[in-house]
Amino acid sequence: MSGRTPVLAVRDLSVRFLMPGGRRIAAVTDAHFDVAPGECLALIGESGCGKSVLASALLGLLPANAETAGSARLGDLDLLSADERTLARRVRGRRIGLIPQSPAAHLTPVRTIRSQTEETVAELTGVRGRSALRDAAEQAAERAAFPPDHLDRYPHELSGGLAQRAATALALIGDAPLLLADEPTTGLDRDLVDRTVDELRRHVDADGDRALLMITHDLAAAERIADRVAVMYAGRIVELAGADTFFGPSGPRHPYSRGLLDALPDRTFTPIPGMPPELGDLPAGCAFAARCERADATCADLPPLAGSVACHHPVQTAPAAAPENARA
Repeated sequence: MSGRTPVLAVRDLSVRFLMPGGRRIAAVTDAHFDVAPGECLALIGESGCGKSVLASALLGLLPANAETAGSARLGDLDLLSADERTLARRVRGRRIGLIPQSPAAHLTPVRTIRSQTEETVAELTGVRGRSALRDAAEQAAERAAFPPDHLDRYPHELSGGLAQRAATALALIGDAPLLLADEPTTGLDRDLVDRTVDELRRHVDADGDRALLMITHDLAAAERIADRVAVMYAGRIVELAGADTFFGPSGPRHPYSRGLLDALPDRTFTPIPGMPPELGDLPAGCAFAARCERADATCADLPPLAGSVACHHPVQTAPAAAPENARA
């Protein structure tokens, strides 16, 4: 990661849900990561591991029974302690551009894409006047590779790929320093997945001050776009690694991360045995211990320490061989 000040700095972020009877369910525990200017961090893991809860915490969109701890600093603002007025007027759209999962479901079905785009332009940029708004909406569409001649269509008239680009256009209007893409490739075929992540990467690279946090369970998409990878399991980030290392010959070090890669069809296609634990019934030790062939009594009794690899017995990787001309 670059030495520049992070766009987003998350420290020990935890989210618990208070249930009837006073029971608390830990959905996210002690998440700790940065996202630097010009960087894409892919947060990956199976469905239900806490990825989208973390995203909702950053946006202040958790339900009323949620309790948060830790911090998530976006510049000079702690997102977790900000009030709703601040989040609505200063953060959503202006400092965090959200590209939601299933964008067609988030677009207003009874209004055209043009109407929704012009409204967003007016709200986030202050542009007024019918002609100026029309021009700004078309510029926003072109920026996201959305055909301007489709702006007068309704969401149900768009393909999955076009709905994704419409959502991207809306997310870019405020020139937010952080793009948050929550499962942006869900429901798209492989060609559209590649085109979508390439477009997102282009928007990060086009502005060296913008960062992208992409939440996904699609490892192929993560490999295509990410600079770094954070792996989440049962509410905890269990590994943080450079993408070149994670997807490279040495591979990740956490047994769960290795299992995710091994389960891919173009690898060994070996599924991880067992099922993830219920977040409301986590074991005392490592949450992955019951599924891990490297686990021992220590793993069952003690949770692993936080760090780049949260594991008592991580996979050891051999250091890269020095070039011939560098050897004594």
